[in-house]
Amino acid sequence: MAVDEGVASAAGVATDTAAKSGTEGAVHRLKPNAIGLLGVVFMAVATAAPITAMTGNVPFMVSSGNGIGAPASYLVAMVVLAIFSVGFTSMAKHITSTGAFYGFISYGLGRSVGLASGLLATFAYVVFEPALIGIFSTFATTTLHDQTGLDIPWWAFAVLMLAVNATGTWFGVSVAEKLLVVLLATEVTILAAMAVSVAFHGGGPDGFSIDPVNPVNAFKGTSAGLGLFFAFWSWVGFESTAMYGEESRNPKKIIPKATMISVLGVGVFYVFVSWMAITGTGQSSAVKVAGDNPLGLFFGPTERYVGHWAVDVMQWLMITGSLACGMAFHNCAARYMYALGREGVLPSLKNTVGRTHARHGSPHIAGLVQTVVSAVLIGAFWAAGKDPYTGTYVLLAILGTMAILVVQAVCSFAVLVYFRSHHPESRHWFRTFTAPLVGGVAMLAVVTLLVSNMGVAAGPESDSAVLKATPWLVALIAVAGVGYAQYLKRRDPSRYLLLGRTVLEETKER
Repeated sequence: MAVDEGVASAAGVATDTAAKSGTEGAVHRLKPNAIGLLGVVFMAVATAAPITAMTGNVPFMVSSGNGIGAPASYLVAMVVLAIFSVGFTSMAKHITSTGAFYGFISYGLGRSVGLASGLLATFAYVVFEPALIGIFSTFATTTLHDQTGLDIPWWAFAVLMLAVNATGTWFGVSVAEKLLVVLLATEVTILAAMAVSVAFHGGGPDGFSIDPVNPVNAFKGTSAGLGLFFAFWSWVGFESTAMYGEESRNPKKIIPKATMISVLGVGVFYVFVSWMAITGTGQSSAVKVAGDNPLGLFFGPTERYVGHWAVDVMQWLMITGSLACGMAFHNCAARYMYALGREGVLPSLKNTVGRTHARHGSPHIAGLVQTVVSAVLIGAFWAAGKDPYTGTYVLLAILGTMAILVVQAVCSFAVLVYFRSHHPESRHWFRTFTAPLVGGVAMLAVVTLLVSNMGVAAGPESDSAVLKATPWLVALIAVAGVGYAQYLKRRDPSRYLLLGRTVLEETKER
């Protein structure tokens, strides 16, 4: 172990030296100090897409999950994710790498498990973008038809979103940050306006009740497991804070803070908004409304307590919110590709996706590759006749969510091992043992919820071949990662030693 780490350390020093000298073997790096604390928070919250999570997930949770206990599901999920984040952020104080989970798990559980996790995380973010393109296109075509009478094919909006995302990544994270600040501010404002108005009016038709936030009710209803899964699904991407470490100012402090702010801030917002949507609709009728007219759960209270104009605005913000989410996932996928590429996991990747733009310091080639992959997936689902929402969005979101939840669980266990083997002096009974242990077990429980409720979550696509293949695809990628890492260990030890270890001088493991 000591010899292995010593060689890895030497490889890291060589990498740093090459980066400084500008030699042929130099590692292309991302632009440093590009964003601050708020920028990282905005990028992470954008992946959660508050307006999409609320209008897309809550009605389904209410109608088919735990009924009026949906807000309580968010409360439970927030607590679990906060516990997970304690261990996650403890490790972020020692390791800063755009590979995030890939780097963390490589240090904690070894390079083979690290590469498998890196491939799974990359795969998850890669499929999340086309999933969001599907729901963005649906919102856009529906809103334009309802408000203007125009009928524009959904694929036209898909092309538009692909172009916007590719452009944003090309010019760097600071450009994407500025756009996301505007988009997030508007969607959060309209949801907050509805929720605050309901609260100020003393509740809806049935008055005001704390039953929706009673944790006990999170485990009741038609399918409590389904409701809890959708609650966790609403946070997917919050952990992306770590992958902006190399581009942020003072990452050892910013990344832990940004992660906890994202988890707790989004959690409080989700609980309050979903609670007020149910209250504003009326607890006695919320389940029926959510089943008959899902968006009515939000449009009804918004029109009643804010005004019809706000419903029109909300429809447009559902479009921009899904755009923001897709853009954030595009950035995440590009950075994971870049992290794998710069280490030469495959030799051809180092001078392609492992390169950064000379002026903008962005993973521009990885961003273009992600655009092409997304376009191919969208084209394949279109050719198969899949609906952009019930087919493309739902199937790819379930696939990506399963992959990322598995990685989150593995990361929790990596924290346990990392502090025991690398930093025993920093071990703490809660931060580096209890929290990651509870977080890891809880994440595995959520994966179980997903597997057992996949058919219901997929709705009309419950018999889809893609859905049936989902667990097998995730397992195949993980096995391929472990297998390839073992191949490198035997055939190319120097490349094997770099797996998950390329971190630059000012951000290296300590």
